[in-house]
Amino acid sequence: MISGFDVAQALDGGIADRQRAWTFIRDFAAAWTEPLTEDDGTPPAELARAEALLGHPLPTALREFHGLVGARPDLVANQDSLLPPDEIFVDDECEGVLVFRNENQGCAFWGVRLSDLHLDDPPVLLDAGHGWAPCFDRVSLACVEIVLSEALFGGGGRLYNACELPAELLGTFPVHFRRVGLPDYPMWTGPDESPVHWYSAPGKLLRQDGLGTHSWLHVRGRTRADLDEICATVPARWSLGYAEPTGGRTYDHEPTPAAVPVAMRSLVSGQGSP
Repeated sequence: MISGFDVAQALDGGIADRQRAWTFIRDFAAAWTEPLTEDDGTPPAELARAEALLGHPLPTALREFHGLVGARPDLVANQDSLLPPDEIFVDDECEGVLVFRNENQGCAFWGVRLSDLHLDDPPVLLDAGHGWAPCFDRVSLACVEIVLSEALFGGGGRLYNACELPAELLGTFPVHFRRVGLPDYPMWTGPDESPVHWYSAPGKLLRQDGLGTHSWLHVRGRTRADLDEICATVPARWSLGYAEPTGGRTYDHEPTPAAVPVAMRSLVSGQGSP
């Protein structure tokens, strides 16, 4: 692992095209987990079989993403998984949507319109039970978000925490971190936790779900020391029992389902992937 990697710095200037997305994912994997190898992708023959069964081609960006990290569950399958090729399916709503990712309890799905499959990097839709709606302008943007979100919930939860942001922290916590160049997008849980903003510092990753009072902040450190620094910097009531290293307030309670956001309940209850 590479120390000092800063997601915001690595994505400075945004994600202009899918090659920029794949370069970032390679760099992120090397810094936060293990470098990608040729064995970490889904074999082309497996993707071809899936296309034959579906009767539809996969968008170029989705094929490339599978070929890059499809066999790396730590980057694509900790919480809301990239579907294996043989589990990709077509939803008949909206004149057909090719579904390539699902929320871990089946509450939300991400996909591409069949009418857009001829595009190399088509728009992505989200369905959280209220019909398909726009989510990302391009598949490659969704792929970067997948890797960030799955890494956020990775590490068996040992390097993760979350808190509800009271009004006094909404405008103050971002000054300690740098905004990541990922466009705003909706959180599947609804408008109260949308849009999603990402922040970072070297070895630290933060996701803010919603911009209003009592939005949720999810955080991950590359190391335990990095996580400790985040939790010490943001003086909030952290959901996963945490004692500040400087001897401040101690929260050693066990979180209940009502005390944590829907997006992390499977992590707390042990129902999701570690």
